[in-house]
Amino acid sequence: MAHLRKLPFLIPSLFSVLQLLFSPESVIKGGYWYSDSGLATSEIESSHYTHLFCAFADLDPNTNRVTIASSRVSQFSSFTRTVQRKNPSVKTLLSIGGGLAVSSSFSKMARTRSMRKSFIDSSIRVARENNFHGLDLDWEYPSSDTDRTNYGSLINEWRSAVAAESSSSGRPALLLSAAVAGSDQISPLNFYPFQEIAKSLDWINVMVYDLFIPDGYPDATQPPAPLYNPGGLFSGDEGVSKWIRSGVPAKKVAMGLPFYGYKWRLRNPNNGGLFSPATNPKAGGVSYKDIVAARPRVSYNSTYVTNYAQKGSDWYGYDDAQSISAKVAYAKRRGLLGYFSWSVGQDSNWILSRTASQTWG
Repeated sequence: MAHLRKLPFLIPSLFSVLQLLFSPESVIKGGYWYSDSGLATSEIESSHYTHLFCAFADLDPNTNRVTIASSRVSQFSSFTRTVQRKNPSVKTLLSIGGGLAVSSSFSKMARTRSMRKSFIDSSIRVARENNFHGLDLDWEYPSSDTDRTNYGSLINEWRSAVAAESSSSGRPALLLSAAVAGSDQISPLNFYPFQEIAKSLDWINVMVYDLFIPDGYPDATQPPAPLYNPGGLFSGDEGVSKWIRSGVPAKKVAMGLPFYGYKWRLRNPNNGGLFSPATNPKAGGVSYKDIVAARPRVSYNSTYVTNYAQKGSDWYGYDDAQSISAKVAYAKRRGLLGYFSWSVGQDSNWILSRTASQTWG
């Protein structure tokens, strides 16, 4: 009977552990909305999504606080209310950082407890003031052993602060996610603290795209985000598998879907398959909607799980409905938590958003 008196204390403790091991979300059908995409928040077809990420809030390098640029305040403050008009159950997260943010500012912020506290406290305040359901860390990318240690401290302290705020406010705890590199091709994964991520984040968005782009591979057409890669190492499957092998549960992994591609210029328009001789016209990324608008001839390669398209000498490597459907089916088959897209404003008439959602079911 003496042991029974301990049960009231053991049960909450066990519940806390289970909360950390398993995401409170049953599935992620996520999408990032980028404030400079040209897509108004009122135009987002949120019915295709369970979670929408509002991108991006900024890290002030002088104060280590999370801020929203004055030009974005109106959009961000109304984001949740606006997207819930079409889907009252959709959850929203404020994403902090992004590819254009200065990585060294995150490294600096994470160095000391006091600077991390400034970041954490301000992030919670900004999220609550703007009615977001969660926060998303997009630090691209931790790049040293020191960063790994400090990243771990940051998210552990963030989790504790979120729990404390929830307890004091009586409101549901804010969700915590992070966008992370999807391959050593992008940034060495060993600079992430796998154990702390598995414990303290609700899930991670694994960016398994931008693996083969014109800047790095100008001489031949490439699949920018192959699911499989029999001819080499880097692929979506490789990135997802490495995260899981490193100790992050599959049920805390959402796989990235690019709603954009890249353009090469063929050296010979009559030779337009994968890995055909080409040049890089320095066009950069091309949105799915712009590829569709070009009306190219579309092909699909099931070995790499990628679409590609050609119009004259212009060649596009990208994901269309076939490859999106196959990738989502893969994510479900692997037992992942779900998927996310970058970014919803690049879709064409919501074709890819609808395809992904219907494929998952």
